[in-house]
Amino acid sequence: MLQPIVSEWRQIGRDLRPALPGLYLVIAVAVGARYLHEIIPNASMARAVSEVFIAVFLGLHIRNAIRFSTRFDAGVKFALQRVLRLGIILLGLRLSLQDVVTTGLTALILIVACMAVALTLAYVAGRLLKITPRLAALIGVGTAICGNTAIVAVAPVIEAKEEDVSFAVATITFFGTLAVVLYPIIGYFLGVNDRTFGLWAGTAVNDTSQVVAAGAAFSDAARDIATVVKLTRNTLMAPLIVVIGMVYARSQKRQQTGATARFNFGKVVPWFVIGFLIMTLIRTAGVALGILPQDVAHPGALTGAASALKLVDEVAKFAVLMALSAIGLGTDTEAVRRTGIKPFALGLSLASVLALFSLGTILVTGLGR
Repeated sequence: MLQPIVSEWRQIGRDLRPALPGLYLVIAVAVGARYLHEIIPNASMARAVSEVFIAVFLGLHIRNAIRFSTRFDAGVKFALQRVLRLGIILLGLRLSLQDVVTTGLTALILIVACMAVALTLAYVAGRLLKITPRLAALIGVGTAICGNTAIVAVAPVIEAKEEDVSFAVATITFFGTLAVVLYPIIGYFLGVNDRTFGLWAGTAVNDTSQVVAAGAAFSDAARDIATVVKLTRNTLMAPLIVVIGMVYARSQKRQQTGATARFNFGKVVPWFVIGFLIMTLIRTAGVALGILPQDVAHPGALTGAASALKLVDEVAKFAVLMALSAIGLGTDTEAVRRTGIKPFALGLSLASVLALFSLGTILVTGLGR
C-alpha cells in the first residue's frame, strides 16, 4: 500500500533538481499575475479578470511569442503535475468530509451522463470525419474522463500509435486551455452561482489542472466544488479503462488478458485523491473537536490552529496558481496547428456539445441550487 507513495516521493526528489530553472519561471509568472490582478482598480473587473486568467495568458504569451528555451520544460511539467497535486491535497483542508461526499454523490449521475455523451459522440463523429478509431477513442476519453492522464492510460490498452497520442494530447490541451479562458467569462455574464459553475467546470472541462483553473478563475467556492466533482470523475477512470480494454479485446478477437496485460493500475490510481480525502478527514475532525474554525476565509480569532489553517490555505492557493501558470507555459499552439483539421474538428464538437449538455442539465434539473 505504501510502496507507490514511497516511489512517488523518490521520483519527486529525482525530478526536482532539473526542474528548478522552469520552476523559477513558473513562480515569476504566478507572482506577476498576482501583482497585476491586485492593481486592477475596478472591483467588478477584478472579479471578471482573475489572477488565474492573467497567469494563463502570461504563460501562453511567453511560450508562444518569446519561445523560451527547452531547459524550462522540466520545471513547467513539474509544476503542472507535482505542484498541482500538492495544491489539490492542501485544498482538502477547506472542506469537510460531508461536503465532499454530498457534492460527489450529487454530481455522480451528471458525471456518468456527460461521460456517456462524450464517448458516444466521439465514436459517431470519429466515423463521420473518417478519423482512425484509436485516435477518436483517445480524444473521447480525454474529453470524458481526465484529459491527458486518461489518454496516456488508455493508449497502451488499445495499442495506440505514438502519433495518435500526440495528436490527442495536443487537441485536448488546446480545448482545455480555451475552456479555462472562456468558461469564467460565460459564467460571469450568465450570472450563474458558484455551485452551478463548479458543477459545470467539474463535469465538462478536460484535465484536472484545467478544471481547477476554470473554477479558481470564477471564485474560491466554485474552485472547491469543481475540484471535488473532478476528483469524483477521476475515480471512474480505472473501471472505465478496464471496460475499454475488454471491448477492444473483443473487437480484435483476442483473449481479454492479452489486450489488457499492459494496463497498470499504479499509473491510473490518483494517489493525490487519497491525500485530499485525508485532509478533509483532518478538517472534519478539527471542526468537530473545536480546534479548527468552520470558515477558512474568515476564521475569527487567529489561534495557533486557525493561523496554521489560513497559512496552509494560502500555500494551496499559490500552488494552484503556479500550476495554472504552467498551463500557459506548457501550451504550444504550433503543436495544435500540426494536429490537422479533423482531430481539431472532433475536439471542437466534443467540447462544445459537452459544455452545452452539462450546463443545460444542471440548469434544467436544478442541481446548481
